[in-house]
Amino acid sequence: MKKITERLLSWASLLEDNTLEQARTSSSMPFIYPHLALMPDAHLGLGATVGSVIPTLGAVMPAAVGVDIDIGCGMIAVRTQFTASDVDARVTAGAPLRELREQIERAIPLSAGGKNNKIVATAVPRVEELRTLATESGFDPASYVREWERQLGTLGSGNHFIEVSLDENGAVWVFLHSGSRGIGNRIAQHHIAVAQALMTKWWIELPDRDLAYLVEGTNEFDRYIAELRWAQRFALLNREEMMDRVIRQLSEWMTVPIVERERINCHHNFTEKERHYGKSVWLSRKGAISARKGQPGLIPGSMGTASYVVAGLGNPVALESSPHGAGRSYSRSAARRTFTHEQLREAMVGIEFRDTDAFIDEIPAAYKPIDQVMADAAELVEVRHTLRQILNVKGN
Repeated sequence: MKKITERLLSWASLLEDNTLEQARTSSSMPFIYPHLALMPDAHLGLGATVGSVIPTLGAVMPAAVGVDIDIGCGMIAVRTQFTASDVDARVTAGAPLRELREQIERAIPLSAGGKNNKIVATAVPRVEELRTLATESGFDPASYVREWERQLGTLGSGNHFIEVSLDENGAVWVFLHSGSRGIGNRIAQHHIAVAQALMTKWWIELPDRDLAYLVEGTNEFDRYIAELRWAQRFALLNREEMMDRVIRQLSEWMTVPIVERERINCHHNFTEKERHYGKSVWLSRKGAISARKGQPGLIPGSMGTASYVVAGLGNPVALESSPHGAGRSYSRSAARRTFTHEQLREAMVGIEFRDTDAFIDEIPAAYKPIDQVMADAAELVEVRHTLRQILNVKGN
């Protein structure tokens, strides 16, 4: 841990100057308490840095919760009873991993929710739960996205993925990354705009207009928190829905029912009321996971590198948090200018994936080395399992 200022502490050994400057700016907001914790995977974000843990008193900055990352974006993983030898036996028997990948791609819409033509049966109770929660929260999700229900069970694009991986003991895991999709993005955009309008109305000057905030006790704040919590629930249920579909496809491919040995579902882009340093704060983890003592967590690498199943160490100075992944070293446009399709193929040798230049901006070299991120996080989490993917599905 490195002390940057009184209100900015960093666990990142790889940190770009513009990212550090952005974190300094965020930490200067008057309601930060006690300090902003910068995670090892920190990189430039909208308003607030991705990979930062932001405790606030009496206010929340919507852009410090989600828009460049979906509200409630996170990971889910399931450890199955299968082993590497079980997978090898199926491949030898004439069932290539390509077939499993294509089955998963047919079962889960990989891009916009509008491509999901119907609400499948397994999603119905989850959609009903969200409808009830929205009614109780006093808002209509259709005011943001008319057919939001169809987005439940869709993966999304960018760095969202589905993977089948093996741990250090050869156990087969299913690993999935997604969030609240377009509906969560629309909710975030709306409340960022509301906060910015209030700053203008109150003649409040900000170091960055994307650090606009909502004040606790106002109607605007209460509405935001209600809709934020709804979006966080949507994100969690979206991951559960997709995981159930992937498990079904894996079971069919293996020709044996899945026995779940363990299931972990965690946000890495969310806000909760928590107590730190003797005070009740709104804690926004933007690209970070909760890492209370013994709490299970998931930290993915890139599409061609290791991912980790971890347990929190409850580090109080880090506000009981840890990194959420590798963190980008190159922007998407810079990655496309720098790397080639052939380099992507080389990085993915031994992994079944959809071979297309659409994923050049997701090449592992566009991300920080996950091994270094995990070394920097040694005070924050302990590694329970190291996962290596054998199959990767990316959103379009």
